Amino acid sequence: MALFWCTEALPLAVTAFFPLFLFPLMGIMEASEGNLVNIKWLIIQRPFPFESPGECYYGEMSGIAPHRPRGTVGDPKIVLHLSHVPACQVSTEYLKDTNILFIGGLIVAIAVEHWNLHKRIALRALLIIGVRPALLILGFMMVTAFLSMWISNTATTAMMVPIAHAVLEELQNTRMDSQGGSDNPTFELQDPSPQKEVTKLENGQITPAHSEPRAMKSKEEVRFSKGMSLCVAYSASIGGIATLTGTTPNLVMQGQMQSIFPENPNIINFASWFGFAFPTMVILLLLAWLWLQFLFLGFNFKKNFGIGDQGKEKKQAALQVIKIQHKLLGPMNFAEKAVTVLFVILVVLWFTREPGFFPGWGNLAFANSKGESMPSDGTVAMFISVILFIVPSKIPGLTQDPENPGKLQAPPALLTWKTVNEKMPWNIMLLLGAGFALAKGSEKSGLSEWVGDKLSPLQHMPPPATALIICLLIATFTECISNVATTTLFLPILASMAQAICLHPLYIMLPCTLASSLAFMLPVATPPNAIVFSFGGLKVTDMARAGFLLNIIGVLVIMLAINTWSFHIFNMHTFPSWAQSNATQCFPSQPDHTTASP
Repeated sequence: MALFWCTEALPLAVTAFFPLFLFPLMGIMEASEGNLVNIKWLIIQRPFPFESPGECYYGEMSGIAPHRPRGTVGDPKIVLHLSHVPACQVSTEYLKDTNILFIGGLIVAIAVEHWNLHKRIALRALLIIGVRPALLILGFMMVTAFLSMWISNTATTAMMVPIAHAVLEELQNTRMDSQGGSDNPTFELQDPSPQKEVTKLENGQITPAHSEPRAMKSKEEVRFSKGMSLCVAYSASIGGIATLTGTTPNLVMQGQMQSIFPENPNIINFASWFGFAFPTMVILLLLAWLWLQFLFLGFNFKKNFGIGDQGKEKKQAALQVIKIQHKLLGPMNFAEKAVTVLFVILVVLWFTREPGFFPGWGNLAFANSKGESMPSDGTVAMFISVILFIVPSKIPGLTQDPENPGKLQAPPALLTWKTVNEKMPWNIMLLLGAGFALAKGSEKSGLSEWVGDKLSPLQHMPPPATALIICLLIATFTECISNVATTTLFLPILASMAQAICLHPLYIMLPCTLASSLAFMLPVATPPNAIVFSFGGLKVTDMARAGFLLNIIGVLVIMLAINTWSFHIFNMHTFPSWAQSNATQCFPSQPDHTTASP
């Protein structure tokens, strides 16, 4: 499967079907539901009911039982105690709570896109931030990153790139209009060079390819245009790491934790992930802005920030483009307001469900016997998603039936299933399920234990060095294949390695997850890169030059995050008991990272 995912000989979603027929045929996991009978001889001294639904007894015989017998026996007797446990099914791995969270989060994101709420947020933010060169790049990066936290990176980029190019085109037109008079622009745009390209016509005559000087861009304009395009693509990838639903690798990480370490106390949830990843995203975004500013604008503070009256016409022209786009949206209608309210409610419920540092509403109102929240983040997402199909898009009683004048018509809901079905990436859900099936199959077949044993020599390497090597490896790997496939392949292996050397699993699984989003160098590395590249004006060398150092910066920021605030959020000072229960042997590494918790 790794070979097929890397080469994409088959579509990724088609390859995701492989475990469904390979695992049962290879005897790794069951395909259908059954009950495994476990038998044990017991000597009891008093009446004992055959009631232990949660226990699992390993005896001399096993088979399939249609039900579990009930009854009591006298004392003292030797009895045969039978209990049943569900057989491992590969099919059930394809629809877990993480998949439900993925579907629910995307349904809300589709509602935001459907009513153009994301475009209104983007244009309003740009009007507030301003249009000076450095601030314009920062504004586009901040808006793109924020939107990417909640909707897909691809949709965010596809929306922001046309806006950026419209602003750039207006800036160029303003320069052309002001060439006849005195102009001291903010961007210090130079007159176009007199060089002319030539094109050979069919009759053999040679004529200039561009006869109008307005079609030519100055060198400064070309550089600024490249910087604007790359800032949108990079900030879309960076923003996605901030929230659990921001990009699919984050959900893969949560699902693998639940699959490989089922006894973990829901350590990866929306609130804990946000506390770890949001500061990481902010630092990386600011450093990316500084790097792009240096690369495409230079460090001329007065010019980049538009100090004084320089380039007043350009600033007004760019501002006018954004104002016109914002005006075309009109005032907020009822549907946009309703989606905004539901979106805010969703985020608040996510943060307060089980925050960790104080009891959340899930712990207080819906706690299980262990005091843990029974609803999950997926529960909240699906609750809001269902409401989107119920709430009308217009105020009831105000919509006239066009076919029957004078009669009222029931307004459509905020979302219809047709809209969701057209925009929902169902293939990603299958890819998530395949990853969970692979992880479970690796555990049942003994592959995880074997890999962990082979990686045990890494115990002699300091944990930060191990994490750094993993970051560099994943950042390189994700330039060639999708970030979802990268995390799906590597996370189970890294979990086994962490158990083998008694290292907190999150210490190396978190860097792997974040590094998979550092796809900055190639157009094929991620959809945002491909979108900005398709708009023209960029060369592969431009993206590779800007992305190479940004990859290094990203790795360093991840190393900072996992060695500072993440330690306190995830308690990574000790080797947790929920990881120890799955480990067959443990080779101690560094004491600061591997002390077993009681």
